[in-house]
Amino acid sequence: MAFSSKTRKKDIQRLANGEELDLLIIGGGITGAGVALQAAAAGMKVGLVEMQDFGGGTSSRSTRLVHGGIRYLKTFDVQVVSDTVKERAVVQHIAPHCTYPDPMILPIYDEPGTTFTMFECKVAMDLYDHLAGINENEHLKQFANYTLTKDEVLKREPQLNADKLVGAGVYLDYQNNDSRLVVENIKAAADKGGIMLSRVKANEILHDEDGTVNGVSAQDMIDGFRFEIKAKVILNAAGPWSDKVKGIDHDLHDAPQMRPTKGVHFVVDQSRLQVPQPTYFGSGTDDGRMIFTIPREGKTYFGTTDTDYKGDYEEPHVEMSDVEYLLGIINKKYPTAHLTIDDIESSWAGLRPLLGAPVSEEDEDEPDAVSGASKAPDASAPSAVSRGSSLTMADDGLITLAGGKLTDYRLMAEGAMDMIQDVLDKRFGEQFTLADSTELRVSGGDFDSNHVDEALEAFAKEGEQHGLSHDDALRIAREFGSNAPQVYALADELEAAPGLSLAETITLRYALDNEMVLTPVDYLLRRTYHVLFMRDSLDGLIDPVIAYMKDYLGWSDADEADYREELQEILDESDLKHLKAEAHAGRETSEPADAVSGASKHE
Repeated sequence: MAFSSKTRKKDIQRLANGEELDLLIIGGGITGAGVALQAAAAGMKVGLVEMQDFGGGTSSRSTRLVHGGIRYLKTFDVQVVSDTVKERAVVQHIAPHCTYPDPMILPIYDEPGTTFTMFECKVAMDLYDHLAGINENEHLKQFANYTLTKDEVLKREPQLNADKLVGAGVYLDYQNNDSRLVVENIKAAADKGGIMLSRVKANEILHDEDGTVNGVSAQDMIDGFRFEIKAKVILNAAGPWSDKVKGIDHDLHDAPQMRPTKGVHFVVDQSRLQVPQPTYFGSGTDDGRMIFTIPREGKTYFGTTDTDYKGDYEEPHVEMSDVEYLLGIINKKYPTAHLTIDDIESSWAGLRPLLGAPVSEEDEDEPDAVSGASKAPDASAPSAVSRGSSLTMADDGLITLAGGKLTDYRLMAEGAMDMIQDVLDKRFGEQFTLADSTELRVSGGDFDSNHVDEALEAFAKEGEQHGLSHDDALRIAREFGSNAPQVYALADELEAAPGLSLAETITLRYALDNEMVLTPVDYLLRRTYHVLFMRDSLDGLIDPVIAYMKDYLGWSDADEADYREELQEILDESDLKHLKAEAHAGRETSEPADAVSGASKHE
C-alpha cells in the first residue's frame, strides 16, 4: 500500500471535508504509533497528527536499545523492570527486523558510587532473568546471565581500565532501530486504514456544546493550510510535549506533570574505541548515572547524560559541558582511547518524557542541570526519576498517555486502548474487539522471530537474484524486513540514479513511495542511518539524493534551497561543528585543555 506525499494530500482533504474519526492521536512518536496500530487493527477509524516527522522528537534520539533497565532494581522500581524485561521479547517478536537480542556486559568496579558490587550484580541479574522468564523460554535460555572474572573481562574488552576492576556480569538486552520501529508501526496502521499525518500540528483542542473534546484545529506545516479534524476521542501522546498539548486545551488548567531531561550520545569510529558488545557501567562521578558504549555499523557510540531541560524541545542541543562530561568518563574507563571532540563523527540529543514536578528556576543553576554531573546522587536528581507511565482522562474527555520508555510502548498502548474502547462504548455505543497486540506485527515484521538471521539471509538471496550484491541485499533486508522483496523488485524497474548506487536508488524510491519521506532529513537521518553511522560516506550522497527527491516531490528551486539548508543545520549540529570551532579557538588562545582533550572538570 502506498504511503507517500500523494496519499498525504488525499488524507488531509478527507479530514478537512469533515470525515469524523473514532480516535485522533496527537503525537507520532513510538507511543502514539503503537496506539495507532492497535486502534486500526481493532477496526477503529483512527487518525494521527505529528507536527514533525514521525519519530522526529524523542523516539529517534534514544540509546537505541530495547532495554529492561537493570539499574532501576537499585531504586526498587521492580514493577517497571518487570514490565519492560517481558516486553523486550514481545517487541522483538512483533518487530524482528528492528529489534534483536544482544547481550550486555556490565563491568564492576570497586570505587565510590558504584551501582553494583559483584554480589549485587549477580542478584540483580538473576532477578532480571526471572522477571523476563529467561529460563522458561527455550529460545531465550541461551541468553541466561553469567559472570566474568577480571581477567576474563580484560581478555574480552582489553581497552577497559583494569584499575579497581573486579569482574563483570553479562545479561540479555536488545539492540533496536528506534526510528524504524516508529515508522513500521505507522505504516502498519496506515495499511489497516488509519490516517497517519506527519508535519501536521494541532493548534487547539475543540469542544462540543457540552464542553467535551470533539476535535482539533490543525495546520499543515508544509503549506500552511488550516483545517479542523473531528474526532469522538482524542489521545494526547506527545511525550515531552504532553503538557504543551494540554495547554492548547483551554478548558484545562492542570498542573504540569512532565520533567523532560536531556540525553546525549556521541559516535566515533570503532578503530578509536573498540568494544565487542554493548557495555554498561557506572559513570564513576557519584552522580548515579550509567553509561553505555555500543558497537554498530563499524562505529561505537556512547552515552548518555541525564540533565533537566527547559530549552527548545524540537531541537535540543549538545553543549560543551555534555562533551566534557562524556569524554571524561569514556577516557577514564578506556584510558588508551584518548578521545577528543575531534574524534566525534556524529551526535544526537533527545528528551526523555519523565513524569515528575518540573525543575525549579533555582535548580537550573545546580551542577547536575548544567553538566550532567551531580554533587551526590539523591532522590531529586534526574537519574533517580522513575521511568513509569501515566494514563489519565481530564474532565473534558482529553486522554493523556505520558511517561514510560520505548521498551514498554506496546504495553502502554494496550492500556490506553482499554480506556479508549470503554469511552467509545459508553458515550457512542460503539464496540470494538481489540486485537492481541502481542501478535500484532509491525510492517516488515512478517517472518519467524526465532530465526531472524536465517530469514534475513533468505531475503538477501532473493535480492541477489535482482542483481544486488549480497552486502547490499542484506542491508536492505535488515532495514525493511519482510518488505525487502518490494524494495528488491524496484531493481527490475529502475536504473541507478545519477550519483547513487542501484541499492541506494531503490531504497530511496521505496521510502518515498511507502514511508512518507518528505524531506532529505527524513530519509538520511530517520529512515536510514546515513547521518549517524555512515557520516564518512554521506557527503557524496547529499546532492544526488536531493536531486532525486526534487524531481519526485516536484520541489521548486526555493523548496530545494530550504530543504538543503535544513539538512545542513542538522549536519552541523550532529557534527558538533560550532563546538569543535569553539574548542579549536580555545586551544589557540591557551584555554584550559578539558574542552578539547576530553578531560573532565568533574574528575
